[in-house]
Amino acid sequence: MILYPAIDLKDGNCVRLYKGEMDQATVFNDNPAAQAKAFQDAGCEWLHLVDLNGAFAGTPVNGAAVEAILATCSVPAQLGGGIRDMATIEGWLDKGLARVILGTVAVEDPDLVREAARAFPGKVAVGLDARDGRVATRGWAEETNIMVTDLAKSFEDAGVAAIIYTDINRDGAMQGPNTDATAALAHAVSIPVIASGGVSSMDDLIALRDCGADLNGAISGRALYDGAIDLTNALKELNG
Repeated sequence: MILYPAIDLKDGNCVRLYKGEMDQATVFNDNPAAQAKAFQDAGCEWLHLVDLNGAFAGTPVNGAAVEAILATCSVPAQLGGGIRDMATIEGWLDKGLARVILGTVAVEDPDLVREAARAFPGKVAVGLDARDGRVATRGWAEETNIMVTDLAKSFEDAGVAAIIYTDINRDGAMQGPNTDATAALAHAVSIPVIASGGVSSMDDLIALRDCGADLNGAISGRALYDGAIDLTNALKELNG
């Protein structure tokens, strides 16, 4: 199972939100590229990047920070937040991103997800963020009545590389992930699932690894910054 260190970008800084609230952001590093390099040097295989301002604006905002990370690091990176048209998708992939994450458009324009997945095989993931099992969009500010599993199943024939499932109420709260819901989603679909939200200890990572659903990976942010999870030790444990 891959451990994806999270770099959430707000106003050019590396931050973590509490339960998705933009006004509850803690700045952990004002140099995101240096933070990314530290994760790479510790042995991580991937980076998970989020343009938080972009998620609300609907267009990339922290592009300079993302480009600095791509210029500094050699490990593959995936990015979500404000990516809502083919031009933006193609632009980011041309700049060296290994994978784009489509969230809001997965609800508002699912045909775009399918078109992009066909055009860029293996390079398009779907981000499904939910409260109480229902998908939220536009930086988690708008809630829908669409169930996560139903939306995930609708992309099974689209060639999507992965589904990143975030339980918003667990995100940044250091309360542990929603392992049962994540495992249930992974069992319900054939697309690889990455767990996100609330991963706050080594025990959480082991629980996700051993949940019986063969998850592709887990994303963690605050726990890595706070030292609750030692990245080097976690990578050794997860790689067996």
